[in-house]
Amino acid sequence: MKYLGKKVVVTGGTHGMGRAVVDKLIEGGAEVLLTGRTTDKAEGIKAHAIASDAANLEDIAKLRQEVEERLGGIDLLFINVGYATLYGFADVTPDDYDRTFDVNTKGAFFTVQQLAPLIREGGSIVFTTSIAQTGGAKGLSAYSGAKAAVRSFGRSFAAELAPRNIRVNVVSPGFIDTPSMGVSGVPQDVLEAFKQEGDEITPLKRHGDANEVADAVLFLAFEATFTTGADLPVDGGLGQGIHA
Repeated sequence: MKYLGKKVVVTGGTHGMGRAVVDKLIEGGAEVLLTGRTTDKAEGIKAHAIASDAANLEDIAKLRQEVEERLGGIDLLFINVGYATLYGFADVTPDDYDRTFDVNTKGAFFTVQQLAPLIREGGSIVFTTSIAQTGGAKGLSAYSGAKAAVRSFGRSFAAELAPRNIRVNVVSPGFIDTPSMGVSGVPQDVLEAFKQEGDEITPLKRHGDANEVADAVLFLAFEATFTTGADLPVDGGLGQGIHA
């Protein structure tokens, strides 16, 4: 089994891209601890499921205790929790802004700070960012800024953890076919228009699948052993300046 003996933490692992990574890891024999704001969607998953709010520093500290008690040392930390709204910048409220940065940026930073000591030498960290962090995206200004910060964390953490031979990389999805398309609180008609726009502007003229992102995550985590500080787009060419 490909991941037999590996111990992994996946934040935001109850659905979508995180769930696809969890499923592949378990199928490959890994022991996985996953988090979600609730564990309702984790029923039936053969993993340790912890309810944890990525924006809550007390929850992050408790997560470290849970990981230490249940797994001990870990081989991969996959930071996948995300939060986005689809508002023009004029409509973003202070609460929207704070929640976006608290979940995507502060949560990511302090989760790594807490769990990095538990990562074994030769292990890795992978972040989910977004192609929104590389270019302008209407309706996603706060989210784009938050994910750009995470991309920067990837480089800085890679430098700081290199002496322990821990690699740090990011995966940047484009339009990926998940129930919410990665955005919260969007009416169904707006979401459908968002999906259609994604198909039109992506050079490969389709959405990505969560399993395609999971394959990229696991490649960075376990196979790209001389790669650190890198950003792997999984975006059908959307962020690469391709016009088809």
